[in-house]
Amino acid sequence: MSGVLVAALTSLCRLSHANASTSGFAFLLAVLVVSAIWGLRCAIFLSVLATLAYNFFFLPPLGTFTIAEPQNWIALFAFLFTSVIASELSERARRETVNATRQRREMEQLYAFSQDMLTADNVLALLNKIPLSVVDIFGTTRAGMISIHSKKIYYSDLRAQDLISAEDLQRVSSGGIPVTDDAKHLRIRPLRTGVRSVGALAIIDGNLSSQMMETLCSLIAICVERAGAVEMLAHSEAGRESERLRSILLDSVTHAFRTPLTAIKASAQSLLGDSKLNEDSRKELLTIINEESDRLDRLVGEASQMAQLDAHAVELDLQPHPIIEAIDAALDTNQKALAQHPVNINLSDSLPLVRMDLRSTEEILSHLIDNACKYSPPDTPITITAEVQQGMMVISVADQGPGIDNIDQNMIFDKFYRGRGKRQTVQGTGMGLAIAKAMVEAHGGTISLTTQIGRGSVFSFTLPLA
Repeated sequence: MSGVLVAALTSLCRLSHANASTSGFAFLLAVLVVSAIWGLRCAIFLSVLATLAYNFFFLPPLGTFTIAEPQNWIALFAFLFTSVIASELSERARRETVNATRQRREMEQLYAFSQDMLTADNVLALLNKIPLSVVDIFGTTRAGMISIHSKKIYYSDLRAQDLISAEDLQRVSSGGIPVTDDAKHLRIRPLRTGVRSVGALAIIDGNLSSQMMETLCSLIAICVERAGAVEMLAHSEAGRESERLRSILLDSVTHAFRTPLTAIKASAQSLLGDSKLNEDSRKELLTIINEESDRLDRLVGEASQMAQLDAHAVELDLQPHPIIEAIDAALDTNQKALAQHPVNINLSDSLPLVRMDLRSTEEILSHLIDNACKYSPPDTPITITAEVQQGMMVISVADQGPGIDNIDQNMIFDKFYRGRGKRQTVQGTGMGLAIAKAMVEAHGGTISLTTQIGRGSVFSFTLPLA
């Protein structure tokens, strides 16, 4: 190819009657082009051929390799040195361009890999994902890795198990000494964070430079350690939250159960200690025992129901029903609580049927009505409304109580939480609204609160139409 190019340039220059200087520049340009395209070796070979052709055809005496005048010697060597130096500079620029392109591609691959690693939720998911991501992103044929967190080996596919030895991975992970098998095109490198090895990575047919391989292993080690730290932190937070909930549960249950137990105990002691009680007094004490026993039974039932809802062990019988059936049933259940509150029911005309579990919906409304009665002054009305909005039935229970401040709003639906200002004056366990929320969500609906300090609160929940 170089000979053909020199011959073509020589013929072109002679046919155009170009002088020695013009011909020299033409040959030099050809050397630069060849260096940029095919590299330094081809450019140097072309430089030698061009020098010989330049001497033979353009430096007197023409047709010989003899140089008659000293300045022609200078011109010839200047041409040769210029060609070689220009070729070297062009080759250097080409190498730097190739290196820059490779580094850019490697940085893009590392970025894509790091983004892929951040989507893993836990250490196990991350370890399963790493070999597959290495193959997909870095173009390796197969990959495998071992981690000290699980002592298990993860492969990109089943074929990788036959090509990547588990013993080699374990040895590199524990010893930190890299292994290279040219026959299998296999490279195994330790995963290090600082001087500590946390595993090993193996790749087959990977076109990764040594520096890139080390960077990839360091990134994987950091990702594994980060995922382990996050998971440990999550377990620690879960443990603290569990302790907090147990403390809240103990406090709530103790407070809620102590009041009826105290009343039952006092009534029983009065009946046992005073044999001269008249019939009316005895009947009153027995009534207290009966009512407080019912209250205890209700508290135990709420705790059991909350546990079932948390475990998703409640089965709903979803059937089409008019919402007024659930409202009437809830009002009957809360007759005693509503004795001091007038009830206003505002329903839109021709309401469609709702797909709901009638008993659960009645219980949701009962909790909201009972909550409104507890926190509203006597003789203030309770308003119940129902209407269709955006394909859902929206049921609301409004009171004219003191309202709920911003701090309580954020936790009002949490289990065992009760308003800060009413914990000592209003009886309850703080499970009613949590149970209502869980039941609404089991129906596929949502529950919300709208409140204004000094004006009252509106609890609204949605149910799907039949």
